[in-house]
Amino acid sequence: MSKITTIIDIGSNSMRMVVFKKTSRFAFHLINETKSKVKISQNCYANNGNLQEEPMQRAYDALESFLNIAQGLKSRKILCVATSALRDAPNSKIFLKRVHENLGLNIKVIDGTKEAYLGAVATSNLLYEKDFLNLDIGGGSTEIALIQNNDIKETISLKIGTVRLQELYFNDNNYEGAKEYILEQLSLLDDKFKGISSLVGLGGTARSLSRLIIQKQNYPIDVLHGFTYNVKENKSLFEDIINTTSNQELKELGVRKDRYDTIKTGTFIFNTVLEYLDIKEVITSGVGVREGLYLTDILRTSNHKFPSNFNISVRSLLDRFTFDDKQTAYLGNNVSKIFDILKPLHNLNSNYKSSLVISSKLQQIGLSLNFYKNSEHSSNFILNGLNYGFSHEQRVLIASIIRYSKKELPILSQIEEFEDLLPDIKTVQWLSYIYSLNKILNSEFLRCQFKYTLEDNILTISSSKEHYIIQRALKKLKKPDEFKLVLEKI
Repeated sequence: MSKITTIIDIGSNSMRMVVFKKTSRFAFHLINETKSKVKISQNCYANNGNLQEEPMQRAYDALESFLNIAQGLKSRKILCVATSALRDAPNSKIFLKRVHENLGLNIKVIDGTKEAYLGAVATSNLLYEKDFLNLDIGGGSTEIALIQNNDIKETISLKIGTVRLQELYFNDNNYEGAKEYILEQLSLLDDKFKGISSLVGLGGTARSLSRLIIQKQNYPIDVLHGFTYNVKENKSLFEDIINTTSNQELKELGVRKDRYDTIKTGTFIFNTVLEYLDIKEVITSGVGVREGLYLTDILRTSNHKFPSNFNISVRSLLDRFTFDDKQTAYLGNNVSKIFDILKPLHNLNSNYKSSLVISSKLQQIGLSLNFYKNSEHSSNFILNGLNYGFSHEQRVLIASIIRYSKKELPILSQIEEFEDLLPDIKTVQWLSYIYSLNKILNSEFLRCQFKYTLEDNILTISSSKEHYIIQRALKKLKKPDEFKLVLEKI
């Protein structure tokens, strides 16, 4: 597969492009993201579904610019799909032919089931949740998928969309007609789609609502992907948006200017779906059809799934910013041993061990950025760089473990900004201590095979070598509890 791949998604309202660069067999990272609100479906639903000339020209011009960007980034592969905007339009072949003949780009028009599947491939691989419904509200259609134990069980596409409903109902303020139409479409859902409490929101409407909730809550990290909120606690915000009568009112609620034209309709659809399915929790997705299309390409020989125990964010960071795979593996293995031997003292849930292992493996990132203050560099970078497969709580914990890997233990005032996302201070101190101990034990870069024993509240670490530097550092390392540590040569 090409090292740099461009993915273009032509939707009813917006056209989006992402460019990914591979770092190893399954790992990649984003190097460009471009969006153009071309509104290719504008006025089509009021004209028997036919695309109009002016919107088609906007889409054509945007595609030409997208291709220029792809060429500048030396992209060797371009995959372009179109969704309901072109599949519903009787005259779509005019646009497809013009693009092919003049720009040399082949656009693949996908059906609604395929669109729903691609969104589900993205979220099932790039989110931490395992059982949920996918909801992707577009301009012309809404796709829903059922994912259980990370397997895609059912997909469906409904003729519900912000542009479609705006032209058919909302331009005439026919809210009752819109509600009746949406419920009629939702009645097509199989009973399998009901009884799931968690819903993953894809697309512009879901992300815009999550952004507003983040602002309202003064949430400590500005990251949409993986942000989770309680539906009941935020129903009033949805109702406030739906009941606005002017752009000024939307502005006062914090809505961005580029969402004024679709946010009311989108929120109306979103809220109606949540009520119909009795959803309790919404998880925000920063990925969708584009990422799903890319994943079906790179994972075509593995049933569109990453290998078990594989995390693309961790692998991509290791590929790009660590310089010694053996050191990385050693640090992960050794910290796991320390966690296990100290279990009678710390009594932490074993789930924390994976966060420790990942923290230790990513330790070298800061050194790649700058030697001085490398722990802070690693922490800041990881907080924003662990894009896929982690909850916000896991991101913050891993970043905090690394940041406070010093002689002193972290104190509550240092982590209070993230207090709501972190475990209690004693747990953070223990994890920071174990990480720091592991870091010190490898400070000579020898990858020594230490032997660990814990007896009578004494942790004995045995080695075949003398370790003068390590011995001195261990004496200065503060412990989270009273126990004795001995490093001896055998």
